Amino acid sequence: MTAWRKARLDRRPTGQPVKVDLRDVFNAILYVNRTGIPWKYLPHDFPNHGTVYAHYAAWRDEGIFAQLNYDLTGLARVKEGRKPEPTASVIDTQSVKTSTNVPVTSQGTDAAMKIVGRIGVLPAMGRR
Repeated sequence: MTAWRKARLDRRPTGQPVKVDLRDVFNAILYVNRTGIPWKYLPHDFPNHGTVYAHYAAWRDEGIFAQLNYDLTGLARVKEGRKPEPTASVIDTQSVKTSTNVPVTSQGTDAAMKIVGRIGVLPAMGRR
């Protein structure tokens, strides 16, 4: 995140340093995630809710949280004595009954469950 901030500051026309600590912003995001409160009800111990949300939105849009998730998962795997990247995954499907007015061309039959409907692929519940 520090590298992300440095890159954004280099693009800033004013070149002025940022007045908010990234750790405080990240803690505020974790607080909102944990408690489920609206952004505008952040306690005054944290930076302004507009500043926190602006950082959150930028990190979300630029994929920082996804990358952080992959990095932390890899570190946890290494700590457990495993390779950072998983070597297998699980794909599961679920049959869903459809209404009677759905075109037959978009339906299929799940022979094991004896259901006529649509089959959707669900994401794996956890990475191994």
